[in-house]
Amino acid sequence: MDGGGQPPDTEMTDAGLGGGGQPPPPPQQPAGGAGMMENIHATLSHGGRFIQYNIFGNVFEVTSKYKPPILPIGKGAYGIVCCSMVMRRSKSSEFRLGKYFLYQILRGLKYIHSANVLHRDLKPSNLLLNANCDLKICDFGLARTTSETDFMTEYVVTRWYRAPELLLNSSEYTAAIDVWSVGCIFMELMDRKPLFPGRDHVHQLRLLMELIGTPNEADLDFVNENARRYIRQLPCHARQSFPEKFPHVQPLAIDLVEKMLTFDPRQRITVEGALAHPYLASLHDISDEPVCSMPFSFDFEQHALSEEQMKDLIYQEALAFNPDYQ
Repeated sequence: MDGGGQPPDTEMTDAGLGGGGQPPPPPQQPAGGAGMMENIHATLSHGGRFIQYNIFGNVFEVTSKYKPPILPIGKGAYGIVCCSMVMRRSKSSEFRLGKYFLYQILRGLKYIHSANVLHRDLKPSNLLLNANCDLKICDFGLARTTSETDFMTEYVVTRWYRAPELLLNSSEYTAAIDVWSVGCIFMELMDRKPLFPGRDHVHQLRLLMELIGTPNEADLDFVNENARRYIRQLPCHARQSFPEKFPHVQPLAIDLVEKMLTFDPRQRITVEGALAHPYLASLHDISDEPVCSMPFSFDFEQHALSEEQMKDLIYQEALAFNPDYQ
């Protein structure tokens, strides 16, 4: 059981926000709807040096060459901020870009899941925004393919965004854990505070059940007997009314969130289902929501390397991005 409070988000600068720290409205998409599908090369300057990014859809990947020293992303790269910073600075009762951000998260997650990859650590500080409010998903340090049972540890996802199946120590989880995290993130965008700010593992589960209610026996079929016994001994909570608790959030948005925050992962809405939900009808375009052409493989991590081999590979990789230092 993990203790202590939620770790603070990565410290960010105000670069990339418009006047007064407020984000500008989302950019207009080019005619034909193909603009978001293309590879976009954006050069961002910082300290007299530059980084170039290759951005496909809503998955963020650094691909270009740069000369050190340079601050890492999220620590001063001009034009990039994390989503959590924008949420903290929003003053409106309902964040006006919430729908646009939600759509981009789901669009990127559709691509990730189509590659048979689970992100496993979605949270506001792992969502990057530029000055045009283009959102990119980053930090794949805990990502694994769905077939890698050896890596299916329950200790993944930052606590506040952790799905019930993880809190109940289920080691057989699916892409539904990422959908739960997105639901938590979206409500944090709309409510401007974390939905389930648990102090520890037990408190996290209690907060969850106080809102969505104590699960019934059918909802607990996916967990082991020890987890079911533990749930049965906890105080029972009736499900709260989301429209009453969040009156400032649009009814269609509430309907989508309730489908994302379903206790039983087998009943939870999929990414594809969320994209097709009426709340996102004005943004949804299946022809502009790409999928991966082939599953991703983490086989490169399975090689047994000596310490010297690892050092040499790291050095060669660094030289590949810095040929002037060879």
